Amino acid sequence: MTEAVHDQQRRWKDRMPPDRAWKPRADMDRESRAAEQDRAAGGRLVRAVDIGEGRYARASIALRLYRRTRRIRAYLRWSQEGETRERYVGEVDAATRRANLAQAWSMARTAGYVTTEPLPRGSWASSHASRAVMTANKGRDTKPERMLRSALHQKGLRYRVSARPVADLRRTADVVFTKARVAVFVDGCYWHGCPEHYRPATKRAEFWQEKIAGNQARDAETTTALEERGWRVLRFWEHEDPLEAAEVVRDAVRERLEGT
Repeated sequence: MTEAVHDQQRRWKDRMPPDRAWKPRADMDRESRAAEQDRAAGGRLVRAVDIGEGRYARASIALRLYRRTRRIRAYLRWSQEGETRERYVGEVDAATRRANLAQAWSMARTAGYVTTEPLPRGSWASSHASRAVMTANKGRDTKPERMLRSALHQKGLRYRVSARPVADLRRTADVVFTKARVAVFVDGCYWHGCPEHYRPATKRAEFWQEKIAGNQARDAETTTALEERGWRVLRFWEHEDPLEAAEVVRDAVRERLEGT
């Protein structure tokens, strides 16, 4: 038996492991737990279990305390064919849950229980890192959008979500105030070329430059088309403070309604 294993067995010999070594916080929602697993594993795509026929399932690590032996055991869990599958990974002994999750993921990789999910066929991304960026920048209901909508709702404003301000104009705004004729857009820093945070791609640079430039041109066309039809267009970057943005939107809506 190695010295490391002896140390692990001695760690909790005379006392029970603290809750912070294995128990998740009570206020964590599903999204927070997924983010916790991503951080511990080193990314979402490395949490893959090969379930055959070119298919992969997203796994997570569950930590369980066995009070009789004072041991924390880690289990790999994933869903397959509508059923939850589970595999024992090993015992962990760090003082915090975060460290124990990282330790368990390392053990799972070493044992070959998990792999890196390959890029899908036809993916535009040149690497898993670039695909992760693109996946995070989804089309609607992004976190910045939800935060802005929440701030607007708290101010007593009611609105439509992901709607066309003008029915016959194929342009969709993130938040629409129909009566006031105010259209709000929350632009992602990557896809829309934020001057503060956008970093040009190093691979297939020309392709991505054209892609971002096209998005910016479309943004400008959308703003012009709506303004020509009497709409007030407000655009915010995803990194902007949602509370401050909500103030701007509220003032604009009030001004438009008072002017009608």
